[in-house]
Amino acid sequence: MAKVKNIFVCQSCGYENPKWLGKCPGCGSWNSMVEEQKTSNADFTRAVTISSGNKPKSIVNIKSGEYERFDTGISELNRVLGGGLVRGSLTLISGDPGIGKSTLLLQTADNIAKKYGKVLYVSGEESEEQIKMRGDRLGVTSPELYILSETNIDVIEEHIAEIQPIFVIVDSIQTLFKNSLTSAPGSVSQVRECSSDLMRMGKTRNIPFFIVAHVTKQGELAGPRVLEHMVDTVLSFEGERTEDFRILRTVKNRFGTTSEIGVFEMANAGLREITDPSRVFLEDSSATKEGAVVIGIMEGTRPILVEIQALVSETKAVMPRRTAVGIDNSRLNLILAVLEKKLRIPFYNCDVYVNVVGGLNIDGTYGDLGLALALISSIKGKELNLEKALIIGEVGLTAEVRPVSYCDRLVNEGLKMGFKNVVIPYRNREKIKTKDAKVILISSLKEAINKVF
Repeated sequence: MAKVKNIFVCQSCGYENPKWLGKCPGCGSWNSMVEEQKTSNADFTRAVTISSGNKPKSIVNIKSGEYERFDTGISELNRVLGGGLVRGSLTLISGDPGIGKSTLLLQTADNIAKKYGKVLYVSGEESEEQIKMRGDRLGVTSPELYILSETNIDVIEEHIAEIQPIFVIVDSIQTLFKNSLTSAPGSVSQVRECSSDLMRMGKTRNIPFFIVAHVTKQGELAGPRVLEHMVDTVLSFEGERTEDFRILRTVKNRFGTTSEIGVFEMANAGLREITDPSRVFLEDSSATKEGAVVIGIMEGTRPILVEIQALVSETKAVMPRRTAVGIDNSRLNLILAVLEKKLRIPFYNCDVYVNVVGGLNIDGTYGDLGLALALISSIKGKELNLEKALIIGEVGLTAEVRPVSYCDRLVNEGLKMGFKNVVIPYRNREKIKTKDAKVILISSLKEAINKVF
Protein backbone atom coordinates (compact mmCIF):
# COMPACT_ATOMS: atom_id res chain seq x y z
CA MET A 1 0.00 0.00 0.00
CA ALA A 2 1.39 3.38 -1.02
CA LYS A 3 1.92 5.96 1.71
CA VAL A 4 1.60 9.69 0.95
CA LYS A 5 3.34 12.32 3.05
CA ASN A 6 3.90 16.04 2.56
CA ILE A 7 7.44 17.36 2.36
CA PHE A 8 9.02 20.68 1.39
CA VAL A 9 11.45 20.61 -1.56
CA CYS A 10 13.86 23.37 -2.63
CA GLN A 11 13.14 24.28 -6.26
CA SER A 12 16.76 25.29 -6.84
CA CYS A 13 18.74 22.30 -5.57
CA GLY A 14 16.19 19.63 -4.59
CA TYR A 15 16.86 19.69 -0.83
CA GLU A 16 14.03 17.97 1.09
CA ASN A 17 12.77 18.85 4.58
CA PRO A 18 9.65 17.84 6.55
CA LYS A 19 9.04 21.49 7.57
CA TRP A 20 9.09 24.76 5.64
CA LEU A 21 12.30 26.79 5.87
CA GLY A 22 12.82 30.37 4.75
CA LYS A 23 16.39 29.68 3.63
CA CYS A 24 17.46 26.41 2.01
CA PRO A 25 20.33 24.76 3.94
CA GLY A 26 21.49 23.07 0.73
CA CYS A 27 22.07 26.01 -1.62
CA GLY A 28 21.30 29.08 0.52
CA SER A 29 18.46 30.39 -1.67
CA TRP A 30 15.54 32.19 -0.01
CA ASN A 31 11.82 31.35 -0.36
CA SER A 32 12.52 28.36 -2.62
CA MET A 33 10.89 25.63 -0.45
CA VAL A 34 7.63 24.38 -2.00
CA GLU A 35 5.30 21.78 -0.49
CA GLU A 36 5.04 18.51 -2.46
CA GLN A 37 3.50 15.11 -1.86
CA LYS A 38 5.89 12.19 -1.69
CA THR A 39 4.59 8.69 -2.35
CA SER A 40 6.42 5.71 -0.90
CA ASN A 41 5.51 2.45 -2.62
CA ALA A 42 7.22 -0.85 -1.80
CA ASP A 43 6.19 -2.29 -5.20
CA PHE A 44 7.63 0.62 -7.21
CA THR A 45 10.39 -0.32 -9.68
CA ARG A 46 12.33 2.26 -11.67
CA ALA A 47 12.87 1.81 -15.39
CA VAL A 48 16.35 0.98 -16.66
CA THR A 49 18.18 4.23 -17.32
CA ILE A 50 20.41 3.40 -20.28
CA SER A 51 20.96 -0.32 -20.80
CA SER A 52 20.57 -3.68 -19.08
CA GLY A 53 22.71 -6.78 -19.06
CA ASN A 54 25.99 -4.95 -19.56
CA LYS A 55 29.16 -6.31 -18.00
CA PRO A 56 32.36 -4.45 -17.16
CA LYS A 57 34.77 -4.27 -20.10
CA SER A 58 38.44 -3.35 -20.32
CA ILE A 59 38.91 0.07 -21.88
CA VAL A 60 41.36 -1.38 -24.43
CA ASN A 61 38.66 -3.78 -25.71
CA ILE A 62 35.99 -1.09 -26.21
CA LYS A 63 35.64 0.06 -29.81
CA SER A 64 36.23 3.77 -30.32
CA GLY A 65 35.02 5.85 -33.22
CA GLU A 66 33.97 9.32 -34.28
CA TYR A 67 30.41 10.20 -33.32
CA GLU A 68 27.97 10.20 -36.22
CA ARG A 69 26.50 13.69 -36.51
CA PHE A 70 23.42 15.16 -38.15
CA ASP A 71 23.82 18.35 -40.17
CA THR A 72 21.25 20.78 -38.74
CA GLY A 73 21.28 22.89 -41.91
CA ILE A 74 22.38 25.92 -39.85
CA SER A 75 26.16 26.36 -39.88
CA GLU A 76 26.21 28.59 -36.78
CA LEU A 77 24.31 25.95 -34.78
CA ASN A 78 26.65 23.23 -36.09
CA ARG A 79 29.62 25.31 -34.94
CA VAL A 80 28.23 25.68 -31.40
CA LEU A 81 27.40 21.94 -31.18
CA GLY A 82 30.93 21.02 -32.22
CA GLY A 83 30.22 20.01 -35.83
CA GLY A 84 26.61 18.82 -35.78
CA LEU A 85 24.03 16.92 -33.75
CA VAL A 86 25.34 13.67 -32.21
CA ARG A 87 23.06 10.60 -32.25
CA GLY A 88 21.63 9.73 -28.83
CA SER A 89 22.69 13.06 -27.32
CA LEU A 90 20.62 15.33 -25.04
CA THR A 91 20.95 19.06 -25.69
CA LEU A 92 19.48 21.63 -23.32
CA ILE A 93 18.78 25.13 -24.65
CA SER A 94 17.73 28.04 -22.44
CA GLY A 95 17.11 31.75 -22.84
CA ASP A 96 14.79 34.62 -21.97
CA PRO A 97 11.14 34.45 -23.13
CA GLY A 98 10.74 35.65 -26.71
CA ILE A 99 14.45 35.42 -27.51
CA GLY A 100 13.87 32.95 -30.39
CA LYS A 101 14.40 29.43 -28.96
CA SER A 102 11.27 27.92 -30.53
CA THR A 103 11.98 29.70 -33.82
CA LEU A 104 15.50 28.27 -34.02
CA LEU A 105 14.34 24.75 -33.13
CA LEU A 106 11.48 24.79 -35.65
CA GLN A 107 13.89 25.84 -38.41
CA THR A 108 16.32 23.09 -37.33
CA ALA A 109 13.53 20.49 -37.23
CA ASP A 110 12.46 21.41 -40.78
CA ASN A 111 16.04 21.15 -42.10
CA ILE A 112 16.66 17.73 -40.49
CA ALA A 113 13.24 16.40 -41.60
CA LYS A 114 13.95 17.37 -45.22
CA LYS A 115 17.40 15.77 -45.17
CA TYR A 116 17.14 12.70 -42.91
CA GLY A 117 13.55 11.69 -42.13
CA LYS A 118 10.89 11.88 -39.41
CA VAL A 119 11.21 14.57 -36.72
CA LEU A 120 8.87 14.93 -33.74
CA TYR A 121 8.25 18.38 -32.22
CA VAL A 122 6.62 18.01 -28.77
CA SER A 123 5.18 21.21 -27.33
CA GLY A 124 3.65 21.55 -23.89
CA GLU A 125 3.15 25.32 -24.20
CA GLU A 126 1.57 25.78 -27.63
CA SER A 127 -1.15 24.05 -29.63
CA GLU A 128 -0.57 22.47 -33.03
CA GLU A 129 -2.33 25.42 -34.70
CA GLN A 130 0.01 27.95 -33.07
CA ILE A 131 3.09 26.02 -34.18
CA LYS A 132 1.61 25.72 -37.69
CA MET A 133 1.16 29.53 -37.82
CA ARG A 134 4.81 30.04 -36.89
CA GLY A 135 5.82 27.38 -39.40
CA ASP A 136 3.98 29.19 -42.21
CA ARG A 137 5.81 32.41 -41.33
CA LEU A 138 9.18 30.61 -41.32
CA GLY A 139 8.50 28.68 -44.51
CA VAL A 140 8.44 25.23 -42.85
CA THR A 141 7.13 22.78 -45.47
CA SER A 142 8.54 19.30 -44.68
CA PRO A 143 5.85 16.56 -44.53
CA GLU A 144 8.21 14.50 -42.31
CA LEU A 145 7.92 17.02 -39.45
CA TYR A 146 5.31 15.85 -36.91
CA ILE A 147 3.80 18.16 -34.26
CA LEU A 148 2.50 16.87 -30.91
CA SER A 149 0.92 18.98 -28.17
CA GLU A 150 1.30 16.85 -25.04
CA THR A 151 2.68 17.12 -21.50
CA ASN A 152 2.38 13.51 -20.22
CA ILE A 153 5.82 11.87 -20.52
CA ASP A 154 4.31 8.36 -20.74
CA VAL A 155 2.06 9.35 -23.68
CA ILE A 156 5.03 11.04 -25.39
CA GLU A 157 7.03 7.81 -25.08
CA GLU A 158 4.19 5.86 -26.72
CA HIS A 159 4.14 8.26 -29.68
CA ILE A 160 7.93 8.06 -30.04
CA ALA A 161 7.70 4.25 -30.12
CA GLU A 162 4.95 4.46 -32.75
CA ILE A 163 6.44 7.13 -35.07
CA GLN A 164 10.12 6.17 -34.52
CA PRO A 165 11.56 9.62 -35.29
CA ILE A 166 15.27 10.26 -35.80
CA PHE A 167 15.16 13.57 -33.89
CA VAL A 168 12.90 14.86 -31.08
CA ILE A 169 12.36 18.40 -29.71
CA VAL A 170 10.71 18.92 -26.31
CA ASP A 171 9.42 22.43 -25.56
CA SER A 172 9.70 22.68 -22.60
CA ILE A 173 10.89 20.35 -19.80
CA GLN A 174 9.07 22.45 -17.15
CA THR A 175 5.66 21.57 -18.66
CA LEU A 176 6.11 17.77 -18.62
CA PHE A 177 4.78 15.53 -15.85
CA LYS A 178 4.87 11.86 -14.87
CA ASN A 179 1.66 10.19 -13.62
CA SER A 180 3.37 8.25 -10.84
CA LEU A 181 4.43 11.54 -9.17
CA THR A 182 1.89 13.71 -7.38
CA SER A 183 3.91 16.95 -7.49
CA ALA A 184 3.08 19.72 -9.97
CA PRO A 185 4.78 20.04 -13.41
CA GLY A 186 7.95 22.11 -13.18
CA SER A 187 8.78 20.96 -9.64
CA VAL A 188 12.18 19.48 -8.87
CA SER A 189 10.97 15.88 -8.70
CA GLN A 190 8.98 16.12 -11.96
CA VAL A 191 11.85 17.77 -13.87
CA ARG A 192 14.31 15.19 -12.54
CA GLU A 193 12.16 12.15 -13.41
CA CYS A 194 11.05 13.45 -16.83
CA SER A 195 14.67 14.27 -17.74
CA SER A 196 15.70 10.78 -16.69
CA ASP A 197 13.00 9.27 -18.92
CA LEU A 198 14.06 11.42 -21.89
CA MET A 199 17.69 10.40 -21.38
CA ARG A 200 16.67 6.72 -21.31
CA MET A 201 14.68 7.12 -24.54
CA GLY A 202 17.53 8.94 -26.27
CA LYS A 203 20.29 6.55 -25.25
CA THR A 204 18.36 3.28 -25.85
CA ARG A 205 16.81 4.35 -29.18
CA ASN A 206 19.86 6.38 -30.34
CA ILE A 207 17.69 9.49 -30.86
CA PRO A 208 19.09 13.01 -30.32
CA PHE A 209 16.86 15.18 -28.11
CA PHE A 210 16.65 18.96 -27.97
CA ILE A 211 15.13 20.10 -24.66
CA VAL A 212 14.00 23.68 -23.98
CA ALA A 213 14.35 24.92 -20.39
CA HIS A 214 13.04 28.06 -18.70
CA VAL A 215 15.26 30.64 -17.00
CA THR A 216 14.83 32.54 -13.74
CA LYS A 217 14.54 36.32 -13.37
CA GLN A 218 18.31 36.45 -12.88
CA GLY A 219 18.82 34.72 -16.26
CA GLU A 220 20.01 31.42 -14.77
CA LEU A 221 18.69 28.00 -15.74
CA ALA A 222 15.51 27.23 -13.78
CA GLY A 223 15.12 23.95 -11.93
CA PRO A 224 17.56 21.59 -10.20
CA ARG A 225 21.26 21.61 -11.05
CA VAL A 226 21.05 17.87 -11.74
CA LEU A 227 19.33 18.74 -15.05
CA GLU A 228 22.55 20.30 -16.39
CA HIS A 229 24.60 17.31 -15.20
CA MET A 230 22.35 14.78 -16.96
CA VAL A 231 22.40 16.30 -20.45
CA ASP A 232 25.35 16.20 -22.87
CA THR A 233 25.20 19.80 -24.09
CA VAL A 234 23.91 23.03 -22.57
CA LEU A 235 23.30 26.02 -24.87
CA SER A 236 22.39 29.55 -23.78
CA PHE A 237 20.54 31.94 -26.10
CA GLU A 238 21.49 35.55 -25.29
CA GLY A 239 20.48 38.96 -26.56
CA GLU A 240 18.01 41.78 -26.06
CA ARG A 241 14.51 41.39 -27.50
CA THR A 242 14.67 45.04 -28.62
CA GLU A 243 17.79 44.33 -30.72
CA ASP A 244 18.12 42.22 -33.86
CA PHE A 245 21.21 40.20 -32.91
CA ARG A 246 21.17 36.96 -30.91
CA ILE A 247 24.17 35.01 -29.60
CA LEU A 248 24.03 31.26 -29.02
CA ARG A 249 26.71 30.28 -26.50
CA THR A 250 27.92 26.83 -25.37
CA VAL A 251 27.96 26.34 -21.60
CA LYS A 252 28.68 22.59 -21.61
CA ASN A 253 29.53 20.21 -24.45
CA ARG A 254 30.70 16.60 -24.16
CA PHE A 255 31.30 16.40 -27.92
CA GLY A 256 33.19 19.66 -28.54
CA THR A 257 34.58 22.89 -27.11
CA THR A 258 32.65 25.08 -24.66
CA SER A 259 33.93 28.42 -25.95
CA GLU A 260 32.19 28.69 -29.34
CA ILE A 261 29.41 31.15 -30.13
CA GLY A 262 26.91 31.40 -32.96
CA VAL A 263 25.62 34.79 -34.12
CA PHE A 264 22.10 35.22 -35.51
CA GLU A 265 19.92 38.07 -36.65
CA MET A 266 16.17 38.02 -35.99
CA ALA A 267 14.25 38.77 -39.19
CA ASN A 268 10.60 38.46 -40.28
CA ALA A 269 11.30 35.04 -41.82
CA GLY A 270 13.05 33.71 -38.70
CA LEU A 271 16.63 33.65 -37.51
CA ARG A 272 19.29 34.42 -40.11
CA GLU A 273 22.83 33.26 -39.38
CA ILE A 274 25.68 35.80 -39.41
CA THR A 275 28.83 34.17 -40.80
CA ASP A 276 30.95 37.37 -40.56
CA PRO A 277 30.15 38.93 -37.15
CA SER A 278 33.06 41.40 -37.25
CA ARG A 279 31.52 43.16 -40.26
CA VAL A 280 28.17 43.38 -38.45
CA PHE A 281 29.58 44.73 -35.18
CA LEU A 282 31.68 47.34 -37.03
CA GLU A 283 28.99 48.29 -39.55
CA ASP A 284 28.38 51.77 -38.10
CA SER A 285 31.76 52.18 -36.42
CA SER A 286 32.67 55.52 -34.83
CA ALA A 287 36.20 54.45 -33.92
CA THR A 288 37.69 57.68 -35.29
CA LYS A 289 36.05 59.70 -32.50
CA GLU A 290 37.39 60.29 -29.02
CA GLY A 291 36.67 57.54 -26.51
CA ALA A 292 36.11 54.90 -29.22
CA VAL A 293 38.55 52.07 -29.99
CA VAL A 294 38.32 48.83 -32.02
CA ILE A 295 39.61 45.73 -30.22
CA GLY A 296 40.03 42.08 -31.20
CA ILE A 297 38.69 39.20 -29.09
CA MET A 298 38.52 35.43 -29.49
CA GLU A 299 35.26 33.51 -29.07
CA GLY A 300 36.32 29.88 -29.25
CA THR A 301 38.19 29.51 -32.55
CA ARG A 302 36.55 32.58 -34.05
CA PRO A 303 38.25 36.03 -34.08
CA ILE A 304 35.79 38.92 -33.70
CA LEU A 305 36.45 42.66 -33.92
CA VAL A 306 34.21 44.92 -31.83
CA GLU A 307 34.14 48.58 -30.95
CA ILE A 308 34.50 49.64 -27.33
CA GLN A 309 33.37 53.11 -26.22
CA ALA A 310 34.23 55.02 -23.04
CA LEU A 311 32.75 58.24 -21.66
CA VAL A 312 34.49 60.01 -18.75
CA SER A 313 32.79 63.10 -17.31
CA GLU A 314 33.60 65.16 -14.24
CA THR A 315 31.14 64.88 -11.35
CA LYS A 316 30.46 66.65 -8.05
CA ALA A 317 29.04 63.52 -6.44
CA VAL A 318 30.82 62.01 -3.45
CA MET A 319 30.73 58.53 -5.03
CA PRO A 320 31.40 58.69 -8.79
CA ARG A 321 29.57 56.14 -10.97
CA ARG A 322 31.25 53.19 -12.67
CA THR A 323 28.97 51.64 -15.31
CA ALA A 324 30.10 48.91 -17.71
CA VAL A 325 27.94 47.20 -20.35
CA GLY A 326 29.53 44.18 -22.02
CA ILE A 327 32.64 44.30 -19.80
CA ASP A 328 33.14 42.90 -16.31
CA ASN A 329 32.85 45.76 -13.80
CA SER A 330 35.78 44.45 -11.74
CA ARG A 331 37.96 44.50 -14.89
CA LEU A 332 37.03 48.17 -15.44
CA ASN A 333 37.94 49.03 -11.84
CA LEU A 334 41.29 47.23 -12.24
CA ILE A 335 42.20 49.23 -15.37
CA LEU A 336 41.15 52.51 -13.68
CA ALA A 337 43.35 51.69 -10.67
CA VAL A 338 46.37 51.03 -12.94
CA LEU A 339 45.84 54.32 -14.81
CA GLU A 340 45.57 56.30 -11.58
CA LYS A 341 48.51 54.67 -9.79
CA LYS A 342 51.03 54.23 -12.62
CA LEU A 343 50.16 57.06 -15.04
CA ARG A 344 48.85 59.64 -12.52
CA ILE A 345 45.60 60.15 -14.47
CA PRO A 346 42.86 61.14 -11.97
CA PHE A 347 39.51 59.35 -12.26
CA TYR A 348 38.42 59.76 -8.62
CA ASN A 349 36.26 62.81 -9.46
CA CYS A 350 34.80 61.42 -12.72
CA ASP A 351 31.85 59.27 -13.73
CA VAL A 352 32.98 56.45 -16.04
CA TYR A 353 30.71 54.73 -18.58
CA VAL A 354 31.91 51.90 -20.83
CA ASN A 355 29.94 50.14 -23.57
CA VAL A 356 30.66 47.34 -26.05
CA VAL A 357 28.83 48.14 -29.29
CA GLY A 358 26.47 45.43 -30.56
CA GLY A 359 25.51 43.89 -27.21
CA LEU A 360 28.43 41.43 -27.04
CA ASN A 361 29.78 40.40 -23.62
CA ILE A 362 33.58 40.28 -23.51
CA ASP A 363 35.32 37.60 -21.44
CA GLY A 364 39.04 37.41 -20.82
CA THR A 365 41.73 40.06 -21.11
CA TYR A 366 41.83 40.73 -24.86
CA GLY A 367 40.23 44.17 -24.49
CA ASP A 368 42.41 45.54 -21.64
CA LEU A 369 44.69 47.77 -23.75
CA GLY A 370 41.78 49.00 -25.89
CA LEU A 371 39.75 49.83 -22.78
CA ALA A 372 42.67 51.75 -21.22
CA LEU A 373 43.25 53.79 -24.41
CA ALA A 374 39.52 54.51 -24.77
CA LEU A 375 39.40 55.83 -21.18
CA ILE A 376 42.48 58.03 -21.74
CA SER A 377 41.06 59.29 -25.05
CA SER A 378 37.82 60.30 -23.37
CA ILE A 379 39.32 62.02 -20.30
CA LYS A 380 41.90 63.91 -22.39
CA GLY A 381 39.43 64.72 -25.17
CA LYS A 382 41.85 63.44 -27.84
CA GLU A 383 41.29 61.06 -30.72
CA LEU A 384 43.73 58.28 -31.58
CA ASN A 385 46.46 59.58 -33.89
CA LEU A 386 46.17 56.46 -36.04
CA GLU A 387 43.88 55.84 -38.99
CA LYS A 388 41.86 52.57 -38.86
CA ALA A 389 43.68 51.20 -35.78
CA LEU A 390 43.12 47.80 -34.17
CA ILE A 391 44.17 47.51 -30.51
CA ILE A 392 45.13 44.13 -28.97
CA GLY A 393 46.76 43.45 -25.61
CA GLU A 394 46.43 42.60 -21.91
CA VAL A 395 47.34 45.12 -19.22
CA GLY A 396 49.09 43.96 -16.03
CA LEU A 397 49.01 45.59 -12.59
CA THR A 398 52.45 47.08 -13.17
CA ALA A 399 51.16 48.85 -16.34
CA GLU A 400 53.06 46.47 -18.65
CA VAL A 401 51.31 45.25 -21.82
CA ARG A 402 51.28 41.47 -21.83
CA PRO A 403 50.93 39.15 -24.86
CA VAL A 404 47.65 37.49 -25.78
CA SER A 405 46.97 34.14 -27.44
CA TYR A 406 45.85 33.86 -31.09
CA CYS A 407 47.20 37.35 -31.81
CA ASP A 408 48.04 36.34 -35.40
CA ARG A 409 44.40 35.36 -36.08
CA LEU A 410 43.14 38.68 -34.72
CA VAL A 411 45.62 40.60 -36.88
CA ASN A 412 44.58 38.64 -39.99
CA GLU A 413 40.92 39.42 -39.21
CA GLY A 414 41.87 43.11 -38.93
CA LEU A 415 43.63 43.02 -42.30
CA LYS A 416 40.57 41.39 -43.85
CA MET A 417 38.44 44.24 -42.46
CA GLY A 418 40.80 46.88 -43.95
CA PHE A 419 42.66 48.09 -40.84
CA LYS A 420 45.87 49.99 -41.63
CA ASN A 421 47.44 50.11 -38.15
CA VAL A 422 47.70 47.28 -35.63
CA VAL A 423 48.82 47.89 -32.02
CA ILE A 424 50.00 44.62 -30.40
CA PRO A 425 52.18 43.56 -27.42
CA TYR A 426 55.92 43.45 -28.12
CA ARG A 427 56.15 39.76 -27.16
CA ASN A 428 53.61 38.82 -29.88
CA ARG A 429 55.91 40.14 -32.65
CA GLU A 430 57.33 36.76 -33.76
CA LYS A 431 54.09 35.36 -35.24
CA ILE A 432 53.03 38.61 -36.97
CA LYS A 433 54.36 38.90 -40.52
CA THR A 434 52.47 41.32 -42.74
CA LYS A 435 53.19 44.17 -45.12
CA ASP A 436 49.56 45.23 -45.57
CA ALA A 437 49.41 47.17 -42.31
CA LYS A 438 51.72 49.07 -39.99
CA VAL A 439 52.44 46.98 -36.88
CA ILE A 440 53.11 49.02 -33.71
CA LEU A 441 54.79 47.06 -30.90
CA ILE A 442 53.99 48.05 -27.31
CA SER A 443 55.59 46.90 -24.04
CA SER A 444 53.96 49.32 -21.54
CA LEU A 445 50.96 51.62 -21.18
CA LYS A 446 53.18 54.73 -21.15
CA GLU A 447 54.74 53.64 -24.45
CA ALA A 448 51.29 53.01 -25.90
CA ILE A 449 50.16 56.56 -25.06
CA ASN A 450 53.26 58.07 -26.73
CA LYS A 451 52.78 56.08 -29.93
CA VAL A 452 48.99 56.17 -30.23
CA PHE A 453 48.14 59.79 -29.32
